[in-house]
Amino acid sequence: MERRLVTILAADVVGFSRLMGDDEEATLATLTAHRQAIDRHIENHQGRVFGTAGDSMIAEFSSPVEAVRCAVEIQQDIKERNNKLRENHRMRFRIGVNLGDVMVAKDDLFGDGVNIAARLEGIAEPGGICISGTVFDQVEGKLNFALNDLGTHQVKNIAKPLRVYSVSFDEPGGAGGAWSGEALQLPDKPSIAILPFDNLSGDPEQEYFADGMAEDIITEMSRFRWLLVMARNSSFAYKGKSPDMREVARDLGVRYVVEGSIRQRGNRIRVTAQLNDAASGIHIWAECYDRNLDDIFVVQDEITEAIVAAIEPHISHKERERAQRKPPSSLDAWGLYQRGLAAYYTTTEDGLASAIEMFDRVNELEPHFQAAFAMAAESRVRYVMFYRADERAALLEQARQKAQQGISLDPGDPLCLLAEGRVNILLGQFDLAISQIEEALALNPNYAMAHYALGWALFEAGRPEEAIPRLDNAIRLSPHDAFLSGFQHIRARASFALQRYQECIEWERRATHGPNAHHWAFVTFAAALFKLDREDEARDVVADLLQRAPNFSISFMKASFSVDDPLDDTELIEAFKRAGVPE
Repeated sequence: MERRLVTILAADVVGFSRLMGDDEEATLATLTAHRQAIDRHIENHQGRVFGTAGDSMIAEFSSPVEAVRCAVEIQQDIKERNNKLRENHRMRFRIGVNLGDVMVAKDDLFGDGVNIAARLEGIAEPGGICISGTVFDQVEGKLNFALNDLGTHQVKNIAKPLRVYSVSFDEPGGAGGAWSGEALQLPDKPSIAILPFDNLSGDPEQEYFADGMAEDIITEMSRFRWLLVMARNSSFAYKGKSPDMREVARDLGVRYVVEGSIRQRGNRIRVTAQLNDAASGIHIWAECYDRNLDDIFVVQDEITEAIVAAIEPHISHKERERAQRKPPSSLDAWGLYQRGLAAYYTTTEDGLASAIEMFDRVNELEPHFQAAFAMAAESRVRYVMFYRADERAALLEQARQKAQQGISLDPGDPLCLLAEGRVNILLGQFDLAISQIEEALALNPNYAMAHYALGWALFEAGRPEEAIPRLDNAIRLSPHDAFLSGFQHIRARASFALQRYQECIEWERRATHGPNAHHWAFVTFAAALFKLDREDEARDVVADLLQRAPNFSISFMKASFSVDDPLDDTELIEAFKRAGVPE
């Protein structure tokens, strides 16, 4: 067979079976008209249709740029055509685009290149477009559309996880991304993003030090209430890239950007950093530090103080002192802590178990390293939330003890206060949790995870209306957060509790397509659809739920409900049973 590298576009109609059930003749007439329009767009962009099957089709292109442009024109054209139809006759397509090696047999194409395009189509929202990382690499900077990173996805029958991006064009909110493509309005107070430092040492082990340097600067800068600091997970979305400063300013809504690098030779290390006016691209300040490795933490403090002084030259001596921190004295402990963070951010069961072990080891090596106690507690909290309900009581008690140990080291640090607050949410002590999280936010008002946790606590306490602005703050502060799906999920739950079911659906649609999406997002997604009598769509979501969590059951669902949970509804339970969830 001949092999060649091509760009594959896969398209499929959303809810085709339902449309056929409502009106076969009208559905076929609409499909025929849409297909004729789609074929014209493909031909205009030098593409070729090579496969159709009812409501789906596949085309090939020699150029990834032309394939994405074609996909956008298709979706825009279909939207205009749908606007002329009655709601129950409107037909929406999902589109996936992939660049890959395929096998050619006469007029057919085979291989993972084709299969991946089909999987990307399944990830896209109705009316949306998803592209693979291979396509992104070819089209970045060549199109007038925002490309939103949806993280990695493990899909059926494909061995390696896929890096997925959505394409935002002319629809509000884009095609499933957290950012619509419009520039975020700058806040009233100074705003800053600290990008991940480049590791120029050629030694992969130094990646931990480079990441740790940027993360510690973020942490220390966030102590200042007058400064809006982008969360670590949003800044680290640019890791491994060389973004234009204007792009960062537009994406994150910041005025200043810090970038830097680390280079090690023997026992000497050189750290460079520079502060940029992101709107103009002008360098405001730059500095280079040569130090022995033993001085690495002192260097970090100097850089932090210098950045703050460059932004606000009239800062008082007391405020500069607040920017100082007491890092762990053991480099081994520091490296282990960074590895624990990497494991924690995987959010897998094995990853969280490994994170718990590493953070506990750091606690032994460096008993005055407060952040490690916070993460030892947080890892247990997340482990209980998603994987180990059978050890719930023991793990939560361990988490509480870890958080309290950290608080005893410094009662004014927000990390461990937040960790204990999250423990108390899971224990149902909502008033205490709210008090602790509010105290953490008073110490660090730019802490996105604390805004999220407060929204979660308020929701669980039966105060969903108050929860919503807190959750919106979390999403605003960290629009690229590794746990953005969790933020969006609780935002959806609050909408559900207020019986705003369509609003809930929109938030859960984002949550289920984002990185680290968990099965509870699919549960609420389906529940809202059931509430609006959209049972066919709900069944599709339940099918995705059971594929993601094969052991999910009605009994597990009931056992997980909190007091007065709005999902604890007899009619909803029966709907889930009808959709195939086992007892």
